[in-house]
Parts: sequence; structure tokens; C-alpha cells
Amino acid sequence: MLSQKQRLIKRGFDVLLCMVVLPVLVIPFTLIFLLMAISLNRWAWFQQLRIGQYGRPFTLYKLRTLRGELHEFGLETEDTNSLGRWVRNTHIDEWPQLLNILKGDMSFVGPRPDLPGYADTLHGEDRLILDVKPGITGPASLKYRSESRILKKQSNPHVYYHKVIWPDKVQINKTYVKNYCFSLDLQLLFKTFVYAFK
Repeated sequence: MLSQKQRLIKRGFDVLLCMVVLPVLVIPFTLIFLLMAISLNRWAWFQQLRIGQYGRPFTLYKLRTLRGELHEFGLETEDTNSLGRWVRNTHIDEWPQLLNILKGDMSFVGPRPDLPGYADTLHGEDRLILDVKPGITGPASLKYRSESRILKKQSNPHVYYHKVIWPDKVQINKTYVKNYCFSLDLQLLFKTFVYAFK
């Protein structure tokens, strides 16, 4: 469990890093946004209801990379183009979540925010992961960074996600919350940056 001091440090770091990163990303994001909109022939801003801290719903912002509306699992990556796949693989589609961080909905590091029907249905000790704000990246996100490839190999991807991946993510995120320290957030951010450009 995070102490009040740890929460203040985590929030302060989030806001400070946002203020540093946002001005740098404005121009490249605008260009990528326009290219994505042209390539998909539709508005490239995507919003979706997710479950946040304490089980409260919030609106998550993303850059649209898919032609359709499905953003549930990692199985819809074929419903895009080469630019969309590159944007997803480098996690540029997550950049709009900096606004979620500034609003206080999210943090840079934490459990990924889930669609309704997952985190909000947790019981007992598993609800511990709702004690922290969801993050752009986190330990479970890094372990399952190739989630779409894993699911494509399964005969029933949805069942595999519910029975194998989702329970494992819950355990990973519980461990993150139980053993939280600021240096761990820094390590996870560094790993995310390295993996994004491999």
C-alpha cells in the first residue's frame, strides 16, 4: 500500500514529467495525428470508458489506429495499416493519455486501465490494484507487451485471456502495489522506453 507521502511524490513526478514532455511531443503528435486521420480516412482521436482508481470510470484518450471500433483485446491489429501498426508498436497511440495524467485520472506507471467488466468486478484482496491510479505502463503491460501475438496463437483467444492472461495480470499488479517504491516506477519507465524502440 502506498503511503500518503509516496502518493504525493508519485503525483508530483507525474505532473512534472508531463510538463516537460508535452511541449516536446506537441508537434510530432500533431503530424502523426494528421497522417493517421488521412490514412484511416476518419477522425483520429479515440475515447473509451475505462475503470480507474477505486473502480471509478473515466474517459481514456488514445490516438485511433484501427478502422473499426473494437479496442478490447490485441486481436484487432489486422484492422489497420502499416502506419497504424507502427504507432501501436511504439505506443505513440498512448501519448494522449498525458492529458489523463494531468487531469488526475492516470499515472505514468500503474496497472493498465481496464474496460468495464474486469477490474471493477474484482473481489477481496484482488481489489488492491484499484488503490492506485492506472498507468500508461506497468509491470503487467511490459510482460504482455506482445499480447496480440500470444492471443493469435490460441484457438480461443477470449477464453485464454480470461483464464490465463487476466488472472496473471491481477497477480502482477497486486505485487506492484504491495511492494511499491518510487525507484520501481523509474525502472519500469526506462524499460518501457527501451522496448518501445527496439
